[in-house]
Amino acid sequence: MVTTIVSEGTAVLKKGQGRTVKAGGAWIFDNEIDAVHGSFENGDVVKVLDFDGYFLGYGFYNSSSKIRIRMLSRRTREPVDTEFLYRRVKAAWDYRKNVMEDTSSCRVIFGEADWLPGLIVDKYEDVLVVQSLALGIDRLKDVILRALQEVLAQDGIRIRGIYERSDAAVRRKEGMPLQKGFIGPEFPTRVDITENGVKYRVDIENGQKTGFFLDQKENRKAIQRLCRGKRVLDCFTHVGTFALNAAIAGAEEVTGLDISEQAVKDASANAVRNGLEGRARFQCADVLDELPKLAATGETFDVVILDPPAFTKSREATKRAVKGYREINLRGMKLVRDGGYLATCSCSHFMTQELLAKTIREAARTAHKRLRQVEFRTQSPDHPILWTEGEETSYYLKFFIFQVCDEL
Repeated sequence: MVTTIVSEGTAVLKKGQGRTVKAGGAWIFDNEIDAVHGSFENGDVVKVLDFDGYFLGYGFYNSSSKIRIRMLSRRTREPVDTEFLYRRVKAAWDYRKNVMEDTSSCRVIFGEADWLPGLIVDKYEDVLVVQSLALGIDRLKDVILRALQEVLAQDGIRIRGIYERSDAAVRRKEGMPLQKGFIGPEFPTRVDITENGVKYRVDIENGQKTGFFLDQKENRKAIQRLCRGKRVLDCFTHVGTFALNAAIAGAEEVTGLDISEQAVKDASANAVRNGLEGRARFQCADVLDELPKLAATGETFDVVILDPPAFTKSREATKRAVKGYREINLRGMKLVRDGGYLATCSCSHFMTQELLAKTIREAARTAHKRLRQVEFRTQSPDHPILWTEGEETSYYLKFFIFQVCDEL
């Protein structure tokens, strides 16, 4: 049965406000709204009008959040109902099939970039992991997941289980509690996947984010061609992803560093799973402490990979983050043999491409190194970047590969 999901509420913007949303942006903030009318409650879909009554679209309203409205549709003639949600879900899956060579494990729904604001769904083989980060989408979560299972079934993909990882602190900004657990029947939460020819066991219950960093899939594949016969250092290795891609590509020796004992344990198990334990070894260490120790003993590597966690999750902390990225790149460069390669990235939305490039350039100058850029990459295409005027809300991952040369 087709059911409308639009309330009788209407939000009206202040005169001169809404510049970002009018340019294609996904959010309207609390200070941009002049008035709200009609019958509705937080989480409902309301009609959005400009100050002069011009129709701007429909969006989820939440008075508990500074992001007061998350836009869902801008079309006047398209009913916002359960059939509308089905079409959005189908479009998201069709997009992945078009842009991804391998959809066995991928992000199927990526929030605003798939016009389903606040919702993330990752597929690990025949398991879905969902993260709901906004009140409005949370209320429609079950409807969307049913639609997704129907869409996948059309391609012969039967989902055996769904797990929720809505345990991100950002939910509190929406006035929502953190929660995690099974949606539907229980099942084993350690899931075996294969990516780029590498086998992993993903812990969807307790692993970081939804259990695995799918956004680096193509970047991990890109470093494979650099590593044959090489000595490789993978920093912040997590469950060994870059390290194992290097090893399976024929690296002579790979060392992975991570501060988490559990991550090192999981990485070592993944090495055994792939028959790579003879070439890939993992060590529990604080990378910032370990790199100077390696340099002091004269260690060098053909390839150094830096995949640190986000050093900033807010605009206010960006200056401190710059210092961290400069330091880690400086130390990493010093360990690269003349003519070797540095792969380095940032997963922080607030560390822009330009700022990261400037920071790496400063580190190279201090380290007395010359850099030749091999390529620049972003997140895997199953994490699409939605372009709007001055606000690429879904753009966060920046990934550089450089050849590092001693100063001439």
